[in-house]
Amino acid sequence: MDLLINIDVPSLDRGVAFYAGALGLTVTRRLGADVVELGGLPVRLYLLQNPAGSIGAADAPRRYDRHWTPVHFDVVVDDIDAAAARAVAAGARAEADIRVNAWGKIAAMADPFGHGFCLIQFLGRGYDEIADAGAGP
Repeated sequence: MDLLINIDVPSLDRGVAFYAGALGLTVTRRLGADVVELGGLPVRLYLLQNPAGSIGAADAPRRYDRHWTPVHFDVVVDDIDAAAARAVAAGARAEADIRVNAWGKIAAMADPFGHGFCLIQFLGRGYDEIADAGAGP
């Protein structure tokens, strides 16, 4: 089984520029005129060019202003301050101050196309700091 992440963007050029600048991703291949595969994460990320207003899932029009969805992706980084600064310089919007938790630090961000994502820097034992000992699935 594989996991693929697909992100709709109104412009492939702008999408590639942002994700290359913000996360250091690179184009690994193009799939026709409207799809780009990006490498640099342990999962393949695809940018799908779709114009604003075109119909997406559940007959909902695509929009690229900030929108909320309960599904987003997190990128684990070694230095959250440097990663957040790089993302903002590439066009991301920091949505809150970096928060510190028992497991690590988190920066809530939005890309230039309205999609939310988080940067995470684990501290100590990461999520094991808050995991219930012996709790299983």
